Amino acid sequence: MGFLLRIFSKNSLFIFFIFLQIIALVLIFSKNAMQKSWLAGQSAAFNAWVSGYIDEGVSYLKLKQTNEDLVAQNKMLMTQLYGKGYNKNPMFRKVHDTLGGGQIYTFVDGDIVFNSINRRNNYFTINRGKRDGVFPQMGVMAPKGIAGIVINSTESYALVQSVLSVNKIRINAALKKSGYFGTLTWKGDNSRTMHLSDIPKYVSIRVGDTIVTDGKSAIFPQGIMVGKVAGYSVDNQTGFWDISVELSEKMGALSKIYVVKNLKKAEVQRIQDTMQAVINKEHD
Repeated sequence: MGFLLRIFSKNSLFIFFIFLQIIALVLIFSKNAMQKSWLAGQSAAFNAWVSGYIDEGVSYLKLKQTNEDLVAQNKMLMTQLYGKGYNKNPMFRKVHDTLGGGQIYTFVDGDIVFNSINRRNNYFTINRGKRDGVFPQMGVMAPKGIAGIVINSTESYALVQSVLSVNKIRINAALKKSGYFGTLTWKGDNSRTMHLSDIPKYVSIRVGDTIVTDGKSAIFPQGIMVGKVAGYSVDNQTGFWDISVELSEKMGALSKIYVVKNLKKAEVQRIQDTMQAVINKEHD
């Protein structure tokens, strides 16, 4: 206290001068419209600046909830886009559809907890398992395209065979423009490129054409993005096109995934089994 009194006593004239300046400023800004308007403008700008920072902070704290909302919305949109059958009104036979509307696919979202891309056969692990309805032979998609097929699952996790696997995965894919379909495989040469075979060489192809899943398996719906044609040549052994496909999804940067659940898979499998029985009988 004594220290403060000594400061005030030594600088009494200067402090009195500052006091008079404050009084003068208050009188100027309170009695003159122009200065009052300028002060109001500066106050509004300062409040806007502070409010902006506060809003940014609140938005950052809400990012997790926003992300969860986007994932849920994406899952709903994919169900609407890919989850329906092609013929909702069968022409020859009335089917009692307990699902109402002929829904074929549903999706389970998840995150990748481990991933590899530098091996001959690559795998990744997701944080979804049996308790989420994830089982072997289910397709796995990423936001920009196909990613792999589930090969094993525990209660909480599943192991997925990446599309970057040599001789382990064969995916039915098609040229979106013409509809011609073939088999998509990985040759182990480049983590961004797969190869589409079995396309007849009379089919017109251009670099940049879109490749999608063709839906002729019980794993992926029709129309899921695969990638773009990066180049093509004739396979001298088969006489068909060997098409290089640049994957739309960067497998080394995978984070979010969706597991594809085919609600009709058991029924499809039953009819496939009868076909195999017919083939075996023909060979007897």
